[in-house]
Amino acid sequence: MIPYPLQWPEHMPRFKAAREAGQFRTTLVGAINNVKDSLKRFAADSGKPLANVVISSNVTLGADKPSDPGVAVWFVWDGMTVCIPVDRYAKVEANLQAIHHIVEARRTELRHGTLALVRATFTGFAALPAPQPASKRSWREVFGYHDTQMPTTTELNRTWRDLAGKRHPDAGGSHDLMSELNEARAAALREIKG
Repeated sequence: MIPYPLQWPEHMPRFKAAREAGQFRTTLVGAINNVKDSLKRFAADSGKPLANVVISSNVTLGADKPSDPGVAVWFVWDGMTVCIPVDRYAKVEANLQAIHHIVEARRTELRHGTLALVRATFTGFAALPAPQPASKRSWREVFGYHDTQMPTTTELNRTWRDLAGKRHPDAGGSHDLMSELNEARAAALREIKG
């Protein structure tokens, strides 16, 4: 899944030079699968849990080649929230494939180093929460759930799809509304899977 719009970590600067074409020979679907497989193998190699994987980009219906091809892969590993963002390349699939290679490099560190070395490396990828305005709504408010109501993952995803159909910029919504919805979904999934 590639939630729209791109959620870039605030502590990571964007690539300033002209974007490179990249030498990767992969499709968008292939690159997504490579990232997912690498993360799964990394979790197995480390013996530590990895959950809540979110691949964020500006790819959306009707725009598979967005003007901003950056990608950020967010996940929780061994209790640490991690974000690996790449926007060096001109195509989304190239940036995803680069993230795949970054995860594979962590697997190499595990094979030839120690778990402590990998933790130290991931410290640089630690996703600091973005400062939130005081008026930020809870995920329950965004989705319209009562405080005592806990949806299943299936129910939450169904509600997300319905709301995304109204909030998406292509449907008359806005970037901010879609961002709020994606952030609320990520928070809800963390609590549901908690």
